[in-house]
Amino acid sequence: MATARQFAVIGLGRFGRSVALTLADMGHEVLGLDAQEEAVHEVGDRLTHVAQGDATDEEVLKAMGLRNFDVVVVAIGQDIQASILVTLMLKELGVKYVVAKARTEAHGKVLARVGADRVVFPERDMGARVAHNLVSSNVLDQIELSPDHTIVEIVAGEKFAAKTLRQLDLRARYGVNVMAIRKGDEVIVSPKADESIAEGDVLVVIGRDTSIRRLEEQ
Repeated sequence: MATARQFAVIGLGRFGRSVALTLADMGHEVLGLDAQEEAVHEVGDRLTHVAQGDATDEEVLKAMGLRNFDVVVVAIGQDIQASILVTLMLKELGVKYVVAKARTEAHGKVLARVGADRVVFPERDMGARVAHNLVSSNVLDQIELSPDHTIVEIVAGEKFAAKTLRQLDLRARYGVNVMAIRKGDEVIVSPKADESIAEGDVLVVIGRDTSIRRLEEQ
């Protein structure tokens, strides 16, 4: 098992609670902070530590020793101003890595400018995943790397079966690269050109969104 790391999640609404509980279930140490007593109470028995307090109060953040954590997630929901202020204060306190939840593109840009190491858009990204899965039954999952680059997992259909990556030539035909192939329980990372594809194999592919869409249509 990987070494346990220390995470703090500020804001225990639906998104923050999901992140905190998942990290805890994975065996990591997790501190949860929220201004609402009910939110803190709901996760109190499943996280390493929980605290009720106003994250926009710098003294509260200092008292929690957040600069010693590996990652701090700012999951504040509705209050955009508060999420920006907390992100800024965390970086000024010396927190190594801050992940901040954004509601809009403009919000995300401000979070990045005040120091967020990573900005996530949970509502937008989940909507994109659902849409892709509705339209393309062979797409298992997708991760947005940037506004126009994506990693997707695609199940190989009949057209890919019994062909090598060299024969498929996905880079030339669609402008995408195959990063890995999952064959049952086996995962082949950086597969060679002569690797043969079987129907049902899962291809992990990276490319521009337009290229990915062209591939999905096949």
